[in-house]
Amino acid sequence: MALTKKFGQNFLINLNTLDKIASSIVPLEGKSVWEIGPGIGQLTKQLLLKGSYVTSFEIDRGFCKILREQAFKDVENFTLVEGDALKTLFEQKEKPDYIFGNLPYNVGSVIIATLIEKGILVDQQVYTLQKEVALRMEAKENTKLYNPLTILVQNDYIVEKLFDIKGGSFFPPPNVTSVTIKLTKRDKPLVEPHLKDDFLLLVKELFANRRKTIRNNFLLGSLKNRFDETLFLNALNEVNLKESLRAETIPIEKFIQLAKLLFPSL
Repeated sequence: MALTKKFGQNFLINLNTLDKIASSIVPLEGKSVWEIGPGIGQLTKQLLLKGSYVTSFEIDRGFCKILREQAFKDVENFTLVEGDALKTLFEQKEKPDYIFGNLPYNVGSVIIATLIEKGILVDQQVYTLQKEVALRMEAKENTKLYNPLTILVQNDYIVEKLFDIKGGSFFPPPNVTSVTIKLTKRDKPLVEPHLKDDFLLLVKELFANRRKTIRNNFLLGSLKNRFDETLFLNALNEVNLKESLRAETIPIEKFIQLAKLLFPSL
């Protein structure tokens, strides 16, 4: 079986681990599931065995042929969508109940971020990712892993690390440890929907250069064209943030307070 290296494929083959992943959301029976990156369908089989309706998104033509003509030929609860998931996911008319994915290391964070940014906020999502990427999603301030992805995900989801997976559970074995994480949608997002886009822009610009202070990042970004430095500095003072701080030291709650002052409701 040839692998397409450009897609960063490492396929999970440990049956116990596959069952643990499929069992991380209960119940699955009768639920609609999207699976991103099925490969030759190892996790797909587990999801189908638990009675879910699986729509799998696969970019590799060779694996699509295996899925379509061999592994799940004539399986009623299985649908295959061929092509780049970063395009095909957003062409679907209906959202699923849940999303699963053993995501390629080179695009995992991009796929998750894009789903959230485009409003595909299903109740629960379970992903296997490179450990560093997974831990960014549950990171706290004052750590190296805390970044805009952390805040994007935690605004809408509670992040739970389920377990580590060593390289030997995959084919071919990667040189890194993987982690399976579970995202559970919050009853309410941390930021009101009308404020979300501006809030995320603020976070992105204040994190633009991790070595620079939030004041210097503000002066280098686009927000200085919407309000002047004095207004920004006054808002910092009101929420008890020093202009000399770096973004990685600021908790999400403070970013939210700052956004509410800078972008008041119309």
